[in-house]
Amino acid sequence: MDDIGWMARALTLATQGRGLTSPNPMVGAVVARGDVLIAEGFHERAGGPHAEAVALTHAGARARGATLYVNLEPCNHSGRTPPCVGAIIRAGIRRVVSATRDPNPRVTGGGTAALIAAGIEVTTGLLEREARDLNRVFFTAIDRQRPHVTMKWAMTLDGKIAAFDRTARWITGPPARLEAHRLRSQSDAIVTGIGTVLADDPSLTVRLEPPWPREPYRVVVDSRARFPLTAAMRRTGTPGRILVAVGEDAPASRVAALESAGVTVLPCKSREGQVDVADVCGRLYGLDVTAVLLEAGGGVGGAFLDAGLVDRVAAFIAPMLLGGAGAPVPTGGAGLGLGDAVRLTDVTARPLGDDWLIEANVSRGANA
Repeated sequence: MDDIGWMARALTLATQGRGLTSPNPMVGAVVARGDVLIAEGFHERAGGPHAEAVALTHAGARARGATLYVNLEPCNHSGRTPPCVGAIIRAGIRRVVSATRDPNPRVTGGGTAALIAAGIEVTTGLLEREARDLNRVFFTAIDRQRPHVTMKWAMTLDGKIAAFDRTARWITGPPARLEAHRLRSQSDAIVTGIGTVLADDPSLTVRLEPPWPREPYRVVVDSRARFPLTAAMRRTGTPGRILVAVGEDAPASRVAALESAGVTVLPCKSREGQVDVADVCGRLYGLDVTAVLLEAGGGVGGAFLDAGLVDRVAAFIAPMLLGGAGAPVPTGGAGLGLGDAVRLTDVTARPLGDDWLIEANVSRGANA
């Protein structure tokens, strides 16, 4: 197998940590000599051994003189685990092939430089696009100092997320709903608006079999602290994982009532009388949230879009028509002229039962 084949294997291994490694990236590593696989490993969870350490441990003395393939530049700093560069040097690896540089300022270039200084041959940039796409959340969080936001919705073919009378269950079928839970499982926080809570009373939990081991925060954007203490969110999941983001003008009595009931209130700045969603993202980033799944109505969805905070979209489309001039749509807000439309790239579409899932990245443009 050639370098591309081994790197593709490292990328496949990395995906096994999806949804479990945040705020760390997903990383896979392969130790090989020519066409012979010696050992491999992946980063299983935040705080656990890094992929390189796992693979080198499995390889033992057989790593000497071999090549290490890894989809991200090895780290050269100490965090919850020792630096990988030292382990690579001690193992006697002859050559390191990495897909892309680590954007973390504590690592960028430093890991590569340390390996080269130790006499190890280093090649960088193999399958770089695939590697960056795999860890798009990590790269966005480091580059923009805020969470990567995926805006998700389910709608009819004529663009309605609910009927004219606001009823919304169920637009899509079981396969699509299962995929929506997988998206939740890959997120650090699920964000919705108080309007959705009051209208639909969602639990926003991850419901997969077997039970998912990592529970995302469930965040409600609630300018006036109207979150009901009887909400389904409080009867499901871990109450401590619920965050209610309130605005500066939220009545103190309501905030106090929420806090007295054990609800975690996240005080945020206000913008035009509503919670400033950019401030929400900043505060979530401070809680090590790097991946947000936005499951909200047009008001909150439009606010995120207007603020330039949407990085990716996941639209579930059901083959039905609802009509209704006043029926809700995925995004509200001020709206954009045709020439200023948000452009999407890397568009994919796949069937889920009778429904379709369209996913795409938001284009930031050449000057973004």
